[in-house]
Amino acid sequence: MRNKGTNIKITVKNQTISYNDEGPNAAPVIILIHGFPFDKSMWNDQMEMLTENFRVIAYDIRGFGNSEAGTYDFTVELFVSDLLGLMDALKIEKAMLCGLSMGGYIALNAIENYPKRFIGLILCDTSCVADTPEAVEKRMVTIEKIDKYGIELFANESIKNLFSPISFVINQEKIAVVKEMILKTPVKTLSATLLALTKRKETCNKLAEIKVPVLIIVGEDDKITPPVAARQMHKNIKSSILNVIENAGHLSNIENSYEFNICLEKFLKTVRLK
Repeated sequence: MRNKGTNIKITVKNQTISYNDEGPNAAPVIILIHGFPFDKSMWNDQMEMLTENFRVIAYDIRGFGNSEAGTYDFTVELFVSDLLGLMDALKIEKAMLCGLSMGGYIALNAIENYPKRFIGLILCDTSCVADTPEAVEKRMVTIEKIDKYGIELFANESIKNLFSPISFVINQEKIAVVKEMILKTPVKTLSATLLALTKRKETCNKLAEIKVPVLIIVGEDDKITPPVAARQMHKNIKSSILNVIENAGHLSNIENSYEFNICLEKFLKTVRLK
């Protein structure tokens, strides 16, 4: 029997995962995968909009939010295994994936390796490329700084890069909420995930094989995975749709949730008609 609601806990392969599950029982399923270093609450605005017509699941990746970290070394492949395990535990045969940033890395890896499990893909402020040597070095320095100076400095530095300039004027409350998400993330989770991201494989060479409908969304001021990265994916995924969100940086779904949700709703209506 399905458990509807928020902050539900389920054990998958001896791993406790926390998730939200809302919307009609018989509706198509959308799974929302959060970015680094956030939790499932970053999708609250989208959950509210989607639940009229979809069964919507947002979950905490292991180590984040209310999900246990477990004892394994973090990898994107492990995160994908958790995703498939959650789907199996909830008896979801097929779903649409929506991932932002790290969530997009997970979604791309999942659809590459388990294409029959997914009916659509929404890639938000993400990229298909692996870390460059320079990016790896930057993440390793970040791990050292977190260990030496703590999370507060990391959170403050992250905020500078996550948001568009206009958000620092009009979105102070949202910035505070995001900062609190970062501050609540355990140091071990931050370091383990940063290390996992340095080792992730590129998925660019498999983009042309994606057969499901794909929507790509990016904030026009995204410094971390800029519009050029989104356009490159759009170019290589046949029939994909690209939307650039104004007045938004890396967290386009939070910074300009109104425009983001319009793009999402329009795309989903098109997909459902097919």
